[in-house]
Amino acid sequence: MPKMFVSRSIEINANRASVEQAINNYTIWQKWSPWAILEPEVKISVNEKADFYEWQGKRTGSGNMKNNGQTGDVIDMDLTFLKPWKSTSKIYFRLKEKDSKISVSWEMHGSLPFFMFFFKKIMQAGIGMDFERGLKMLKDYCETGNIHSKLEFKGVQPFNGGKYVGIKRNATMHTIGDVMQKDFDALFNEFNGSQHLSDVWFSQYHKFDIVNGGVEFTSAVCVTEYPENLPAGWVKGEIEKCNLHTIRHIGSYDHIGNAWAASQMMIRAKEFKPKKGIHPYEFYRNSPKDTAPENLISDICFAV
Repeated sequence: MPKMFVSRSIEINANRASVEQAINNYTIWQKWSPWAILEPEVKISVNEKADFYEWQGKRTGSGNMKNNGQTGDVIDMDLTFLKPWKSTSKIYFRLKEKDSKISVSWEMHGSLPFFMFFFKKIMQAGIGMDFERGLKMLKDYCETGNIHSKLEFKGVQPFNGGKYVGIKRNATMHTIGDVMQKDFDALFNEFNGSQHLSDVWFSQYHKFDIVNGGVEFTSAVCVTEYPENLPAGWVKGEIEKCNLHTIRHIGSYDHIGNAWAASQMMIRAKEFKPKKGIHPYEFYRNSPKDTAPENLISDICFAV
């Protein structure tokens, strides 16, 4: 069976005891789990010692996890998936004190069914992204006591379409935030005060390279009329009128991956079917210029 190894790390500015408790206690675990947030209806059962839990869901499948205890800096766990396929993995959390912070590494040692050997790289990358989402929420929880990420499942809603002007780019998953900020600042400076500017700001994602962490996207704003002259390298186009399946994310952009992961889970579970030929959108319903991170509203939308 093809072996898999995934490892991701983060630094947390909190005392070690609180970090250990958040990881070891499966009741607390559910607060920052990168999977529990994707399916509010998932059935979860945690034992009295909070060192064993089972889950059963439509999107997240079913399985269980057992905490085998902590030895020094290492927390040892067993993970068993029952659906969508059977597999077992070893999970390790490695903690290390570093410059008055706690470095947390989340590792998985497992395997795939033989018939899925060609999915190995994609699976490792996908699980790695899940670990990154979870570690960010763990950091928020341990540092502030809150996690600024909430999902609202809006279902299918109509969208009237419209003209847009944007900037098309390539970036990595880790640089996209900075690139987007610069492009939206440029768009705002260009159209600020224009009578043709709408209040619909969005990004459209054209290609994802999950394995290598690349993404091709357009940062854009809707306009009532195209300007006569566009800066070099800018693009214009039109969003067609369509129905959009929408998951709303409320909270910091650092956690917006939760909404994307939920959308992908729903597609795999056949809860909705994306329309071919229309790339997914990320609409921004308020501005980070005058909104606290915990109150930012973003809609992840797929045409259906």
